[in-house]
Amino acid sequence: MVLRRLRIENLVLIRDAELAFEPGLNAITGETGAGKTILAQAVGLLLGAKGDSAFIGAGAEEAYVEAELDLPSAVLEEEGLDALAELRPEDEDGLVLARRVFADGRTRAYAWGRSAAREDVAGAAERLIAMSGQFEQRRLSRPAYQLDVLDAFAGEEQLQRRGAARAAWRELIAARKRHEEVRQGAAAAEARLAELRALAADTEGMDANDEERLRGERERLRHVTELAEAAGTAAAALAPEDGEGAAGLTAVAERAVAPVERLAAELARAGDDLRDVELRLRETASELRAFLTSLDSDPGRLEQVEAELDRIAEAKRRFRAQTFEELLARASAARAELEAIEEGYDPAAAAAEALVHAERRAEELGVELRAARAEAAPRFAEAVAAELVGVGMGDGEFAAELRERDAGPTGADDVAFLIRPNSGLPFAPVAETASGGELSRIALAIAAVGGGETMVFDEIDAGIGGETAHRVAETLRRLAGRAQVVTITHLPQIASVADRHFRVEKIPGDPTHTRIEVLGEDERREELQRMLGGREFLSSVQSPS
Repeated sequence: MVLRRLRIENLVLIRDAELAFEPGLNAITGETGAGKTILAQAVGLLLGAKGDSAFIGAGAEEAYVEAELDLPSAVLEEEGLDALAELRPEDEDGLVLARRVFADGRTRAYAWGRSAAREDVAGAAERLIAMSGQFEQRRLSRPAYQLDVLDAFAGEEQLQRRGAARAAWRELIAARKRHEEVRQGAAAAEARLAELRALAADTEGMDANDEERLRGERERLRHVTELAEAAGTAAAALAPEDGEGAAGLTAVAERAVAPVERLAAELARAGDDLRDVELRLRETASELRAFLTSLDSDPGRLEQVEAELDRIAEAKRRFRAQTFEELLARASAARAELEAIEEGYDPAAAAAEALVHAERRAEELGVELRAARAEAAPRFAEAVAAELVGVGMGDGEFAAELRERDAGPTGADDVAFLIRPNSGLPFAPVAETASGGELSRIALAIAAVGGGETMVFDEIDAGIGGETAHRVAETLRRLAGRAQVVTITHLPQIASVADRHFRVEKIPGDPTHTRIEVLGEDERREELQRMLGGREFLSSVQSPS
């Protein structure tokens, strides 16, 4: 699952709504004019759509949309998302994106509650959420997206090659920079030496376990009062300074049983158990008191720990390390280079050798990526063509054409998805060949074969019905087995296979507003009957899982 939650405030007819999506297929239905497309507008704002004062609901001063998403580890490493990556809070494993629309039409974008460029927010959202309509056209025209889909279809090994290629490309850029610095002369070399010395100095004394250890100690210090109170109360309950306590009462019980143990085997066992329990309780009380004495009562220690963690965070930021492990690895390399320089190491020769090695590694990975793509492209095209026929798109003639380009983090290939909607016509890019519902169905066919993100469909059922509607529903159901799907639909064939069903309902009033609610089984059956025009729905309707 990618899209966990969508919050909407004062957007057209929606005053306040929070939708918690599930993995699988999420269907959104309702009467015509109830406000279903407002949900598409909300997602569109996150994908970079232009704001408009007309979006703001009656009586409100602003509209607000927020999405909470899962954040795959490599997303923020992609080109163009550097600025957004710098806003990420420490220890944050998800992504929170938002847009606010003001009364004059201006908008503000946010990531994790911090102001961000609209383009950065849209760029991140576009990598995680695929939406039909105008955004589908833009996305399907992006060579990078098409390459992502083909590589995902090629398999896990190809995705691992992609990761290795990204790392090799970063190494190549760094090698080029080092080589250029050395080539430019002594001033640049001295600046590099200064950075190496600073890196070595700023990480002096750091150990691989420091960050995790300090975070644990910080939590302990932040809650020292609660820890002391809990341990003290527990120790007193087990073995107080005055009175019996649990251990003392256990001893009383043992002394009561001891004189008669020989008379009954059961009492002998009970006596043994009581002696063992008393010993364990007294040991536990002793351990609790030892824990109490170990709690650091120094009020300045928390400040010291925070300062040490700040030092680590500042070093990671200053030396562009994404993790503490990477920071220490760079520091180790810096110390080794400084040592070598002191022993007569030649920076120019080493930089040239490192550049050659980095170029060779990037080129080798590019060749491997291309070979895998060339093998996968015909199989991918054949699979998509079959899906196109299934969703009512003519003869389903589809091609994935590889093209060379300048090398980059994903190799030296582009791929173009081409379609021939009618026999006799030439193949053409999918984004230029269809529109509206047709484009959404093409996107569905592609996703059914190679997609993996969250797919949002607003026009998937435009102009279809009957058998085609059933086929589209079945394709959506299969896609939802490995990707999250959100579809706004008026077709019962689609809604009936959903794992989670939301209903959008217009509530008359002053002003009129829209309510969105998740449906239980009985409510869902009623909604499906409404969609069928009030006829009794067949018992074959699938229940939400």
